[in-house]
Amino acid sequence: MVLLPAGFSLPPLPYALALLAGGAAVAVGFARRRPPVTARHILSLTPWMALGSTLHVLYGIDGLPAIIAPFGGTAAVYLTTAILAGAGWLAVDAVRPTRVPSVLAGGGLAALLATVAVALRAGLARGTLAPSWPAAGLLLTAALTAGGWLGLRRVRPAATTTTGAVGLLALFGHTLDGVSTAIGVDVLGFGERTPLSQVILDAAAALPTAETIGVGWLFVLVKIGVAGGVVVLFREYVDAEPTEGYALLGFVAAVGLGPGVHNLLLFTVVGG
Repeated sequence: MVLLPAGFSLPPLPYALALLAGGAAVAVGFARRRPPVTARHILSLTPWMALGSTLHVLYGIDGLPAIIAPFGGTAAVYLTTAILAGAGWLAVDAVRPTRVPSVLAGGGLAALLATVAVALRAGLARGTLAPSWPAAGLLLTAALTAGGWLGLRRVRPAATTTTGAVGLLALFGHTLDGVSTAIGVDVLGFGERTPLSQVILDAAAALPTAETIGVGWLFVLVKIGVAGGVVVLFREYVDAEPTEGYALLGFVAAVGLGPGVHNLLLFTVVGG
């Protein structure tokens, strides 16, 4: 079974080489400086996690200038965003280490708002702007995340205390991915590009409930359950090795938040 999402492709060779060189330079920079990685650092990367998704939406609607468009492709956009965030992190760490979280968060938020504004303007110009269902999905995500986090605090209080806001971000990100996917599949008629996710949707489609409540509900439950389980499993890791633990838990959060933000913005811009 193919595990890569539909549309996954490498950028043209010059762009691929530029990304490889940039990624290597950032990796070497981190290896040499070994900057501290705390919960604040990971949370400051939240706008950057979403930025890659908004750039990919612009790529999909031909909203990026041709000269930089290949950097927004399915494979390239993740590394592009990581290089930008990593380079910014190293640059600030070299002069004002204590300001890294605030500068990263501020810079990422400014870039995110700019790309979202461009996407919304494109949707408005096309007459396809439709924010109602994405807004409802965001509210539902917030409610489910709050309920899931309170449940975790009740049954595994040490996990929520140790992982803190980064654990909450991971739960929110994957809940957003689940809810937005369910809305896209059951309400707006979008397809699912990731084969593993499609397996879950196909399993729900085989149930008698498919005709009445759709197929996305199972995906939502799986995403919430898996994210909650990861938070519990990461308790000891974050406690023993906070640098590595927070970094990997942040990566888990990004894997959910990125697709979720992409879905909501895409649905908003192109309608259903």
